[in-house]
Amino acid sequence: MLTFILIAVAVILLTIGLVWVIDKFVPSKAKPIVQILLWALIVFLGYQTYMSIYEPIQFNKVKNKRYAQVIEKLIDIRDSQLAHKEVTGTFAKDFKSLVSFIDTAQYTITQRRDSTVLDEELTKRYGGVETMKEITIIDTLGFVPVKDSLFKSSTRYRTMMEVPNAEAGATFEMDAGFIEENDVKIPVFEAKVKKSVILHDQNKDLLAQENEVVSVDGVNGNALKVGSMNEVKTNGNWPKTYGDSE
Repeated sequence: MLTFILIAVAVILLTIGLVWVIDKFVPSKAKPIVQILLWALIVFLGYQTYMSIYEPIQFNKVKNKRYAQVIEKLIDIRDSQLAHKEVTGTFAKDFKSLVSFIDTAQYTITQRRDSTVLDEELTKRYGGVETMKEITIIDTLGFVPVKDSLFKSSTRYRTMMEVPNAEAGATFEMDAGFIEENDVKIPVFEAKVKKSVILHDQNKDLLAQENEVVSVDGVNGNALKVGSMNEVKTNGNWPKTYGDSE
């Protein structure tokens, strides 16, 4: 808005100045031609002023819509990876194995219950006096397909690697591995896509500005991502306004 005000003031001052110059120094016979040129200049400056406001507004509309669609995919990727870790103990390194996992894997439904049984060792130690101990028994009740639990009847997980509205063939980057903390190897993963891929057909100057964003209500950095290969976290780098980042 400040930019718009400054440009508008500059246009007004320039117009006033040109009118004064024409009236003061331009001969009467030449004034019609100069006035035509002046109007052409005013129209051009007006157009530039309009575009300086219109383009950022349209850019933000496109950006917000596309970011929301990309974040939906990143959430699906995160949920799938968390399921993979729950069942296998690790994260999937690529989309082929992750999709295959969702197609075939099952959650085990269990029930924990407490029970009391004879402690044979203590019974012998106490000369045959029966001594009991408490134990926890885990019963397997059944199995539920991961696919049904996460996606119900939807098959969108099979295309979750594809970046919405990007150029043909554009996919999310994904990696998985381990980091070591206190001599313990902890599984981690990261999925991301650069803003330049999401907004490939938008104004390059505005895209450059977007890549430099540092804001609590914006997506900081040059990419949208979930997880990290450098620290133990599975949240996304987008603000709550776009969806659940946790």
